Amino acid sequence: MLSGERSDLAAPALAALDGRPDDDALAQLADLVIQGYYGDPGNGGNRDAASWSMIGYRPRPEGTEWPRPVESAAPVTAWSDVRDRYDAVVVGAGAGGGVAACVLAEAGRRVLLVEQGSWLAASDLPVDHLRSQRLSLGYDTVVDPPSAGHPRVVPTPGGAATTLLATDPRWGSNAMTVGGGTRVYGAQAWRFCPEDFAMATTYGVPEGSSLADWPLGYDDLEPEYDRAEWELGVSGDATGDATAGPRRRGYPMPPFPHAVDSARLAEGAAALGLGTTDVPLLINTTPYNGRGACIRCASCVGFACPGEFKTDTRNTVIPRAVATGRCDVLTGAQVATVLTDDEGRVTGVRIVGERTLEVAAADVVLAAGAVETARLLLNSASASEPDGLGNRHDQVGRHLQSHVYAGAWGLFDEPVQDSVGPGPGIATTDHRHANPGIVGGAMLANDFVPTPLSLYYSAVGLGLVPPHGLASKRAMRELFPRLLVVMGPVQEVPSPDSRVTVDPSVLDRWGLPAARLSGGIHPEDLRTADFVADRAVDWLRASGAASTYRLRHLPDAGPSRGQHQAGTCRMGLDPATSVTDRWGRVWGHDNLTIADASLHVTNGGVNPVLTVLALAYRVAGRLAEERGGSL
Repeated sequence: MLSGERSDLAAPALAALDGRPDDDALAQLADLVIQGYYGDPGNGGNRDAASWSMIGYRPRPEGTEWPRPVESAAPVTAWSDVRDRYDAVVVGAGAGGGVAACVLAEAGRRVLLVEQGSWLAASDLPVDHLRSQRLSLGYDTVVDPPSAGHPRVVPTPGGAATTLLATDPRWGSNAMTVGGGTRVYGAQAWRFCPEDFAMATTYGVPEGSSLADWPLGYDDLEPEYDRAEWELGVSGDATGDATAGPRRRGYPMPPFPHAVDSARLAEGAAALGLGTTDVPLLINTTPYNGRGACIRCASCVGFACPGEFKTDTRNTVIPRAVATGRCDVLTGAQVATVLTDDEGRVTGVRIVGERTLEVAAADVVLAAGAVETARLLLNSASASEPDGLGNRHDQVGRHLQSHVYAGAWGLFDEPVQDSVGPGPGIATTDHRHANPGIVGGAMLANDFVPTPLSLYYSAVGLGLVPPHGLASKRAMRELFPRLLVVMGPVQEVPSPDSRVTVDPSVLDRWGLPAARLSGGIHPEDLRTADFVADRAVDWLRASGAASTYRLRHLPDAGPSRGQHQAGTCRMGLDPATSVTDRWGRVWGHDNLTIADASLHVTNGGVNPVLTVLALAYRVAGRLAEERGGSL
């Protein structure tokens, strides 16, 4: 039963039923009933969380409560207080932008950090199962851009293009808030391994691909990996990863003890002879950086942490930047263009929002994400660079990649799921490389605790649960405690045709050309996904699964564009094949730097956020070293 407060959700479907009902209207109404039944009680249905109790889902361990963090006013700058000139303007307050702003401000530079979204407190982000990043149901969410005013053009399976709102899952993933995707990520903190930086040398270049080596190696980035792990706080155990490069020390916090599912997978791995390691996480297992230890709730990936146990740049490096007194944070603001003078030199940015500002800057640092950073450069064309800033060789926007995910479900005869979070506790890296006939591979780990709604939709799609009726409820009750999921991110082979351009016929709310995505994943990615799914099946069967179901999460058309977008402004040694040098500096512009995953030449077979953080430390550190203190 929907409360009056939320009954508006059912209004469109009920209106459609006025007169003769049709199949679409009935399906829409039935879907709303399911969302009310399995969603969180805060949305007006599922009174007393009755359906959660029925299937055995617990939002947090019994006897625990989320602490109420002490919240203060967000330290944002009023538009009227924005200066005319800064030493550096950083565009985007996510993983890379947050680190870059901190490094520059602590080095004595005066910084303006510009963010499209707002500075959200934990209380602004309730654990809402209908509006989380865990599951796309077509509703506006707090951290994503609103559905109106942020169109993108993407391919359809038939080959045509369609314009999408941001609430459509095909639009892609771009969290827009202070902290960016780190507010709602799963926080897996893997390092890339040495082979990830030398993919072309290791495997050759597949036909039709743009596979290439990075202009730097693992050893070049190891100091910044270490810095990111200790300054932000990573929990884990560095032993057991056969692919790992050398490191100067372990993690600052121990791993989580194994939950029931991890313990079961450990037995299966031993039977197969697989090496395993604890999953490194940017989540506190002990008090760290002034924040408490995680209580192991079941609402991690896709949700902000109510207790601030999960590390994000908004609760670590950005407050440090502000504390210097040299960093202003401007929210609700979009950088429309990077400004250049008559000679093509970068001079600052034009910002739109509450008002329009032109801000001068000695340096501009872009960290808006792989799609939006490329879009901004392309929308910053000038007389000297008519095809886009930094795009003399038609490289901006190319090589777009993300992660195809592959794995398997395993159903056991006995309970293996106890709702103890975060979820990923054990992984094998044995399949990241050296797989016969495969380019790259993937890390495999147990998945996050499923929400009842995410489980329902996936299980119905696999034919394991009827969509409605008493049989559906019985199947959900039987399925939830006996399900174990093993998944991993496939290292994609980039293609020059997988790209971001801009479409002058489709404009955003400020009249700026929207991003247009084109191309597709490389055929090698499908072969690798099949291989990885088979290895997940092997692991689950060895762990005692009575039945298994292979999974491949692929885009229905077009390129990968999920939460791990990368590659559109790749670094390199040659301006003809890359956008920046090995320090993230855009070719031909010594005061324009990129500090996000756009720089990635390849994206690894693991979650890439630690590499984003490490690269931001590297490129911003170099910039600070060269520039010295404030002008």
